[in-house]
Amino acid sequence: MAEPSEPLGLTVHSLPQPAAALTRQRSLGRWKMLGVLAVCAAPVVASYYMYYFARPTGGATAYSTLIQPVRPAPAVQAQTLDGRPQPLRALAGQWLLVVVHGGACGQDSACEQLLYMQRQLREMTGKERERIDKLWLVVDDAPIPPALLAALQATPGMNIVRLPRAQVAAWLQPAPGQALEDHLYIVDPQGDWMMRAPAGADPSKLKRDIDKLLRGSAGWDRAGRQALIEAAPAAAAASAARP
Repeated sequence: MAEPSEPLGLTVHSLPQPAAALTRQRSLGRWKMLGVLAVCAAPVVASYYMYYFARPTGGATAYSTLIQPVRPAPAVQAQTLDGRPQPLRALAGQWLLVVVHGGACGQDSACEQLLYMQRQLREMTGKERERIDKLWLVVDDAPIPPALLAALQATPGMNIVRLPRAQVAAWLQPAPGQALEDHLYIVDPQGDWMMRAPAGADPSKLKRDIDKLLRGSAGWDRAGRQALIEAAPAAAAASAARP
């Protein structure tokens, strides 16, 4: 038999490396997860951007203090005035104007003024008022004067729950040299404390802050506590449907 004129050549193809493929899959999965989280967070980030950087006010500073980073509502059980448990986080889904004080508010003119301002601020927002709720965190067991309680409960969007002072103080914080009771606190629809009004706030200046927040969030926040829950999956689905 004649010998071949040229030596035979063998080509060896490398086999896929399972470990490398698994690493790539995990990396891709992480990026997809981060993308979904970014889509869900984008509306809130956009509203804060609109408030602080895209305002047509020539760079004027906000009247209230922005809380950075925001502080999510803790997973604690408050209590309604008739003794039923009320998860604090269940109050999310609306912008909240929060007052903190003991039950004997009727004996403290500053407390009554805060509750009055809380009510007026909501009403002064006009047609946007349905996106705002009022919350009074009662930090002791003192009874609320009947006349005051009846007046508050007759106003729309009012929530009154008891929560121990220590739990409130672990979430909300006054300005240096002030007490928890001195401020009105603003909580966004995700349940994050994000702004604190100055002690002895000027209602007209504070209203401008609230108006800007409402305008900045108009694209994703609607009236009712289900709005935010519905908006995030819808935003994610719309993003996924894009080519």
